[in-house]
Amino acid sequence: MGTGQPADLVIAGGTVVDGTGAEPYVGDVAIAGGRIVYAGPRFTGPARDRIDAGGRIVTPGFVDIHTHYDGQAAWSEELSPSSSHGVTTVVTGNCGVGFAPCRTADHDALIRLMEGVEDIPGVVMATGLPWTWQTFPEYLAALEAKPRDIDVACLLPHSPLRVWTMGERALRREPATPDDLAEMRRLAHEALAAGAIGFATSRLNIHRTKAGELIPTYGADPAELAAICEALGEAGTGVFQAVLDVPFASWEDELAQLFTAVERSGRPATFTFALANGGPRNWDGALAMVDAANARGLEIWPQVLPRPVGMISGWALSTHPFCLCPSYQPLAALPLAEQLPTLADPAFRDRILAEMPQPGHPLAMLTRNWEWMFPFGDPPVYEPAPDQSIAALARAQGRSCEAVAYDALMARDGNGMILNTLGNFHEGRLDTLLPLLRRPDTVVGLGDGGAHYAAICDASYPTFLLTYWVRDRAGERLSLAEAVHLLAERPARVMRLEDRGRIAPGYKADLNVIDLAALTLHTPEIRFDLPGGGRRLDQGATGYVATIVDGTVIRRDDRATGARPGRVVRGAQPVPAFVPA
Repeated sequence: MGTGQPADLVIAGGTVVDGTGAEPYVGDVAIAGGRIVYAGPRFTGPARDRIDAGGRIVTPGFVDIHTHYDGQAAWSEELSPSSSHGVTTVVTGNCGVGFAPCRTADHDALIRLMEGVEDIPGVVMATGLPWTWQTFPEYLAALEAKPRDIDVACLLPHSPLRVWTMGERALRREPATPDDLAEMRRLAHEALAAGAIGFATSRLNIHRTKAGELIPTYGADPAELAAICEALGEAGTGVFQAVLDVPFASWEDELAQLFTAVERSGRPATFTFALANGGPRNWDGALAMVDAANARGLEIWPQVLPRPVGMISGWALSTHPFCLCPSYQPLAALPLAEQLPTLADPAFRDRILAEMPQPGHPLAMLTRNWEWMFPFGDPPVYEPAPDQSIAALARAQGRSCEAVAYDALMARDGNGMILNTLGNFHEGRLDTLLPLLRRPDTVVGLGDGGAHYAAICDASYPTFLLTYWVRDRAGERLSLAEAVHLLAERPARVMRLEDRGRIAPGYKADLNVIDLAALTLHTPEIRFDLPGGGRRLDQGATGYVATIVDGTVIRRDDRATGARPGRVVRGAQPVPAFVPA
């Protein structure tokens, strides 16, 4: 079988996992003009290039719908680490924070906001952002002018929209007036017409500036959310993304407000969903509410990270158990090499172990979660045994939790790290995530690439999903077909980017060739490659034989090729109609 259609590239003899959830098959995939032109047993036509995929899997490019590359996409040509984990399309603007629309006078306000909410150092943004835009359409145009490795789609973020409309009143979180609502609605229409794929907001209490101020959207009246979402309904396009104020408020109250906005707009919505580590299964009631809402015609997608929600702590990172201790403050701004002589001093160690942390940013105040914190080594383990927690080790050794944590951070010449599992680790296992991943209405996301540079590196979750949940897990696992569907077609469909995420003729030629047997997720490393020398955690992987965007190979054998075929995705993309040549 085959076709005489000439191809630019043929991926030959691989195990094709098409993204739909169907059983894999061994065959060929042919590409021409940036589109898939053939997927089947054997391609017999001519081709200019060929990749031998024998013994490897061939998947659609992965779609990460929850990132914060709003800044990185403006200053960097590579959206790393996402592009090194098979991701070929990312969605920015999540949590309602971003950099457009923004007047020149408000640059500092939005930088402070992103510095606190998404842990992006102010100097990185001040150095890296070109600010060649003010309006949201101008921002999209600026991104479009920048070459990059993978595609970017953008949500309209609520906080800059509110600041543009209301100025200082937004920063003081004053209620929007009818005139304010009309203007935000108009600007939403403008953004959607320019190519925004939806609207995003945050209602979460711990989303604060570095100084501890609540974000402009916290406590926004439900009528404000509904008014902006109605613009999506009027335009007939766009997805609503939200971070709800759970656990600080009830699921019942928060979901009721989300459902109201969805009912008023008639548009789909996705919201952050995480499981508590301990206590009763309070999420069952929330899922029942989602079931009932979807049964009456709404479209609600809980968004789930397929491993523990948490942070990585280290002396050279944003947070650790001693970052709010008075004795540590003189060291906080120093490079690690300059901290280490003091940290290694026994007298300093004794003093800081006896200190209590001072109040600070909510995320920093979560770094003494001893029962759910674990030394983090090489290889990285995301389902550590309960007896390896800082608290359990302290009990077994007859020492304080503070002493065990301090010594864990001093390991590897002061480069030791601690995994702080804040959620999705119910009773010390990941088992509870499996039925959640298998629900027909959940979507995988929450990698947060481009944010929390020195505290979180979850943009590597596609590699974790394929290794832990498909290949390595003891007990019940996801099938390969299920996992690829969760990484590709489903997130593309949720965000209405339906020209990708599937291997079939007519679809965008975004693909991965992966050596699943050799696929390995490595321990995060600290790099100083952000603008202004800013630091970030980067978690690499090996086993990606090739990653292809728009028919162009952007990575071969886990190395970037330098190709820059990535584009700004403007608006919803329909299912392609394939007409054979």
